[in-house]
Amino acid sequence: MFTVEVRDHIMIAHSFRGAVFGPAQALHGATFVVDAAFMSEQLDSNGIVIDIGCALDILKATLAPLNYCNLDELPQFKGVNTTTEFLTKYIFDCLADAARKDQLGRNGRELSAIRVTLGESHIARAWYEAAIW
Repeated sequence: MFTVEVRDHIMIAHSFRGAVFGPAQALHGATFVVDAAFMSEQLDSNGIVIDIGCALDILKATLAPLNYCNLDELPQFKGVNTTTEFLTKYIFDCLADAARKDQLGRNGRELSAIRVTLGESHIARAWYEAAIW
């Protein structure tokens, strides 16, 4: 499996519901390093998985509406615990949609999977990986 990975970051605020979260039930901030890996069984005729510039642009566009926001106040997250795990799937869904619309400089049908990793600190990260189709 060939893979190309791009990276960006977001700074957000949010809070959680549930005793399991302890002090994180209060509003707090987080800075996430976001890695998006695009996978394909084959390279295209140019010898690449995807256009890295397109991948960076799509990742930045996906993250822009979240950056410097209180996620508790965004309508799409109303009533949701925006955990690191939840956010990996949310970002995956946005990137998979872009792949399905051929916005990565390659026919999306030629891509196999995407993995989104959020590093929430130097000791903890979560990821979501799935087939695009």
